[in-house]
This record gives sequence, structure tokens and C-alpha cells, in this order.
Amino acid sequence: MAHKRKDVLSSGSSPAKQQLASVASLPYPSLSCSPLKAPSIQQPSQLLTFSYNSNHVLEFNDSALRYYVEPLRGADLGFHYEKSIMRPAERGRLDALLAALSRFKNALRASSSSRSAVNIPDVNVICWRGVMTKILAAPYEETDSLELNVMLINGTFYFEEHLSDAKLEEKNAATPRNRLLSYYGYAFESYCTTSQPGGHHDVPLDSQDFPGWGGDVNTNIQWCSVVKTKLADRRVVMGGEVDCVRGTYYGKTDNYVELKTSLSLRNSSDEARFEKKLLKFYLQSFLLGVPEIVVGFRTPSGHLTALQSFRTMEIPRLVRGKPGAWDPSICLEWGDRFLAFLQSTIQSSSGREVWRVSFKPRVGITVVMLNEAEVAEVVNGEERVGFLPRWYWEESTTVDCDPGTQSASQLSTYNNTIRLNSELSTLGHLHLIWRALPVGYGYRTAHSQLAANCSIKASLATPVKAPASYLYTSCK
Repeated sequence: MAHKRKDVLSSGSSPAKQQLASVASLPYPSLSCSPLKAPSIQQPSQLLTFSYNSNHVLEFNDSALRYYVEPLRGADLGFHYEKSIMRPAERGRLDALLAALSRFKNALRASSSSRSAVNIPDVNVICWRGVMTKILAAPYEETDSLELNVMLINGTFYFEEHLSDAKLEEKNAATPRNRLLSYYGYAFESYCTTSQPGGHHDVPLDSQDFPGWGGDVNTNIQWCSVVKTKLADRRVVMGGEVDCVRGTYYGKTDNYVELKTSLSLRNSSDEARFEKKLLKFYLQSFLLGVPEIVVGFRTPSGHLTALQSFRTMEIPRLVRGKPGAWDPSICLEWGDRFLAFLQSTIQSSSGREVWRVSFKPRVGITVVMLNEAEVAEVVNGEERVGFLPRWYWEESTTVDCDPGTQSASQLSTYNNTIRLNSELSTLGHLHLIWRALPVGYGYRTAHSQLAANCSIKASLATPVKAPASYLYTSCK
């Protein structure tokens, strides 16, 4: 049951500018009994993929895709630690995910002769997969607090993990031992992946490389999948990193593999700790439609001792009935209640408001609307409305189709021509030149010639911030 707490006055430059903000709260469910009926969740369906290159520049292609290969036992997970490039922690912005969704939606519109003929189902939530994992696992979280920034535009909630400057400094000031432990996971990914399908390790670039080494770690490089799903009756779109693919990539999530490391299990206490970790392993893969998790067990000194593959959908059965075991139905029921609570609590009149949702371990959540000073801290001096990039906010709130009414910032950002090469799963093979135009600027007559069974092939040659409307050059 939701509880309303007292109203509080937010700080401001003068009493006249102070606004009344209602603080609402929602407790976590009891962990002692499962819900009578857990809400349904739809099998995730992939919309598109994208990559980050070695400089963390967004590219709409599969250049960062890696393929699974069996690692060698005894592999040194500390190998080439000194040569690694580790991207520092940063604010969890949605920019890349929003750029991908903007292109996807515009591509759907571009495949129709008239904008009104395109039916794009309403999306209730847009966030990164990691954020949704933390939301669903919150009832079982015992130590770590979580803060989210939330915005609501035209019925769609946007979630961003809130990381203050102090929190970022704390994350980036990890001890040398903790940095090394984190590196072990990335090194395991290097041993387990190759740039070519077929199950064979890449040829070492250096004769001094450890056998099976897949290349020095650079955490700037990522391959990401964007999926759609439904929790109960709410549509959710999420993006998340995918470690690798087993076998050949067919444009679906059916053979995706998640890679994890864990300390070797020596006794029943180690086993109990590992089974607790399996909750986040399970949710993280389940939400993105990843069917397999490969865990590498290591010694305290970082040497690989064993390998075990888990089928994602079978993991809950492995812990069921054990003392203190987690229950995925509690997580799903909590997620449904959480979203329903936000829908009944948060109202937006302008689409500019930002709310802070605070998760307190073993207690529950509170929701409060931020004041101007707090919103400015979220904006952080960037070109944003709240935490959303301004170009996306303008695209999402603009209903006028007259190009003369588009803002100067929109038009200047859209004045780029971009080449794209990435699978959009619902449309067929098309080579596109993405000519940047504001949404509603006027679609070209060539769009009506697109066959209904075509799919879009696209790849980004140069980084871009803006959404685009498209003109196709050929259909293959």
C-alpha cells in the first residue's frame, strides 16, 4: 500500500518562488510469501543494435560484436592489467538509447506513404537495462541505496540513475585491489571472445600474449541491443550491453551470451553468496532476452579454474526451496506495483519536471519533485531539458509540422547527412542515406515506394546527436 508523507517546501531564491512538493512513499513487499499471481512479462524482442568504438563514439553498426570462444583453464585474469583502458564512471545518460529509438521510429514512419498511417505503439518506460535490473531486485537489496531521476513526457516515463559529482568521485576513487577485481571480469571477456564467428581464438598480435588472449581491455568498446517487452500491460523499451554471441549472429537474441566471473566455491557459505548473486545475473539477462550465462570461477589471485554455463530461464529453479532463496515473482510483482505507483503519483504539465526516486534498502522508496536548483544539478551545464538531451525533448514535445516553427537548435543539429548500416528488425534490406530533417518536416514521395517486407540496413559513418528522417537510395 502506498503512503503519502508530509508536504515540504523546496528551496528557492525567495519565498514566492518556493513550490510545494509532495513526498510519496511505497514500501517493499514482504519476502516471506510469493504473490498469488505474478504479472506476466513478454519475451523481449530486439529492435536494433549499435556499437561504441575504441573512443566511445556511437556507431550504428555491429563493429563491436564479439563471438563466444571457449577460454583456456588456468588463464591469468590479471594479464595486461597495466595496458587496459578503463572508462571512468559517468552519469548514466540515455542519449545513445534515445538516438537509436528516434532513428527506429523515424524509419517506421519513413516506410509509410503518410505519417498518419504509421501505428507505433505507446511506450510506457524507456531506460537502460541496468536500471530496470536494480528496480526489480530492490526488495532483496540489503546494503546499496539507489536514486533515480524520472521524467514524464506524453505518457512515457524516462529513468536515469542519479549520480552526483560526489558519488562519481567515490566510484572513480576505488582502491587498487577493487580496480583489479573489476578488471578480472573484463579480462575474462577477452579470453572468451573473438572478432570472428567459428569458435576459434584470434591470432595473437603479440607473441608474448597469454594463450587465448582476445586483445587488451578497452571498456570504451561496447555492443548494445535495444529490446521491447511488456511488464503486465506496460510497454518497456530497454537498451543494454551484450557480451557476445554463440555461433552465427542472425539479428535476434536467441544465441546471446552473458559472461560473469565469481570466486571459486569452497564451502556452503560461498555457495550461498553465489546463489544471491544469481538474482542479478538472472534479471540482467532475462530482461534483455539473453538465454545463456557463462560463469568463470577463479582463484583469489585471478586464475581461471572452472567454467559453468547456466540457462537463464532455469536459474530460479536452482535456488527454489533453499533457505533465504529469492523469488522472481516477488521481483516482477514489485516492478508492476512500482510502475503503477509512479503512474498514480507523478503528473507532468510541461514535460520539464524532474522527480527523484530514492530506494532505501529493506524499507522502500520515496518520490519527490525536484526544485530548480536540484534540476540544475541534474542538467550539469549541458544542453538538456532535465536529463534528456534538448534535441530529443524538442522532438518528443513538438506537434507542429511546419518547418518554419522548428527551433534554431533543432534545425542546426539536423543539418547533417548521415550514413547508417544496422539491422532494424521489423523492416527488410534497405540501404539508406539518413538525411537529417525535423520530425514532421515533410516526407519524400519516395517513401511510398518502400515494400512492406523490406528491412532497413544502416550504419553510422560519423557521430551525430540528432534524430533523422530518411531518403532511401536502393532496395536490395
